[in-house]
Amino acid sequence: MKAFKNEVYLDFSKPAIAAKQRAAIDAVRKKFGKEYPNIIGGKKVVTAKKTVSINPAEPKEIIGTFQKSGADDAEKAMKAALKAFEQWKTVPMKQRAQFLFKAADVMRRRRLEINAWMISEVGKNYLEADADTCEAIDFLEFYGRDALRLAGPQPIVPQLGEKNELVYVPLGVGVVIPPWNFPFAILAGMSAAAIVSGNTVVLKPSSDSPMMGWLFADIMKEVGLPAGVLNYFVASGAEAGDYLVGHPKTRFISFTGSMEVGLHVNELAAKTAPGQIWIKRVVAEMGGKDGIVVDSEADVDAAVAGTVAAAFGFQGQKCSACSRVIVDAKVYDEFVAKLKIEVDKIAIGDPKDDVRMGPVVSPRAEKSILEYIEIGKKEGKLICGGKKVKGLNGYFIEPTVFVNLKPTSRLMQEEIFGPVLAVCKAKNFDDAMAIANNTIYGLTGAVYSKNAKKIARAREEFHCGNLYLNRKCTGAMVGGHPFGGFNMSGTDSKAGGHDYLMLFLQAKSIATKLK
Repeated sequence: MKAFKNEVYLDFSKPAIAAKQRAAIDAVRKKFGKEYPNIIGGKKVVTAKKTVSINPAEPKEIIGTFQKSGADDAEKAMKAALKAFEQWKTVPMKQRAQFLFKAADVMRRRRLEINAWMISEVGKNYLEADADTCEAIDFLEFYGRDALRLAGPQPIVPQLGEKNELVYVPLGVGVVIPPWNFPFAILAGMSAAAIVSGNTVVLKPSSDSPMMGWLFADIMKEVGLPAGVLNYFVASGAEAGDYLVGHPKTRFISFTGSMEVGLHVNELAAKTAPGQIWIKRVVAEMGGKDGIVVDSEADVDAAVAGTVAAAFGFQGQKCSACSRVIVDAKVYDEFVAKLKIEVDKIAIGDPKDDVRMGPVVSPRAEKSILEYIEIGKKEGKLICGGKKVKGLNGYFIEPTVFVNLKPTSRLMQEEIFGPVLAVCKAKNFDDAMAIANNTIYGLTGAVYSKNAKKIARAREEFHCGNLYLNRKCTGAMVGGHPFGGFNMSGTDSKAGGHDYLMLFLQAKSIATKLK
């Protein structure tokens, strides 16, 4: 087997490639409005209540109608997954890995279609959508190879008179709860890691992006994944989600989302239900308040470019996004002046036209972000944006920058998850490092400096799971940047790293006495 290699993004600056993507968008738009069932144990299930997915750029456009299950259907999904687990756990790891490799090939063939649905359902531009799809392919290829590694003999210290082995066995049924912001990549990665490890899954996609979950389920069906191994289950989080997390037969929960929901999941999972015979594992990635430090000896132009890309890519709706920048006083005025120029250049419009910045995902998100903007007007000085975009029908908010903020201000401390950047002045590098670490989070961070000693200090002192030096703090690549954070950013699960599958396995030691 060839060594793992990251999928290469399409170059949409080439008219022919952009035209193909636009044609794919036009094709999926003709399918808007259809209804999609849940898939439980390989069977189609419909419910009385529905989940309607809309286009955030044109809210009157319905992407599709999906189900909205409660506790009764959650129990059916659990039973289907439990039944399938009894057979799936016996399938050799090498054989399970083949399903991932086949699915990756299908994703390559359906790449523009997947992109098109993502552009339509969550408002990504062409490149952001393609990067998401590429990451999903990368996850499948990487985890498939890692499964093959773990299926082989594991290093054991020999014991005289014995044959010693260490093998990895699956856990059981897992509940996978992915986010809407990387609606295909994270969903596929979380599900595939659990499945290739021999577990079965109840997949509850975000209500803001159920179409992306349907596509993944459809692809896994296309490659012949046995019924019940993956159960596609659009449901009420408060009702069915909590039911599944608290279920005595749930062995693990894999969650990506907000800190508040993640802590709720962790608390609920920690309670032992009647009939439960294990401690549930919780794999949680919960967001951040990610900062870029700009040192007095930085390349200011590079720092501005990296900040703008990290702050406003996909409208700032990334847990890795730069939502605050900490600038040394010596270069503060220069940085702020250049930052404003670059932010003012950002074009806003409908993602189907491949405009750089599109809408935020929902009216809830729009309301929350606008509320934070009002807070920012009291805490700092507004230099860019600050309001809804006029003339567009969707949830469009201008790229917004506040400067002169105090390190302890709400805009510098609380996760906004939108196109709002907070800028704070630091007295010196010591002060900048202190500010960088003054949040409850610890996901990503970046430092721009030409001073090798300061960079060395940042490596030791900047407390975050993913640290980037002289580059932006977004854009983690599978295999190259294993991803996961510290503190309230989660369990540091390191998705896309060699230890990730271990979260879905348990080790069994076998010693055989020799004659």
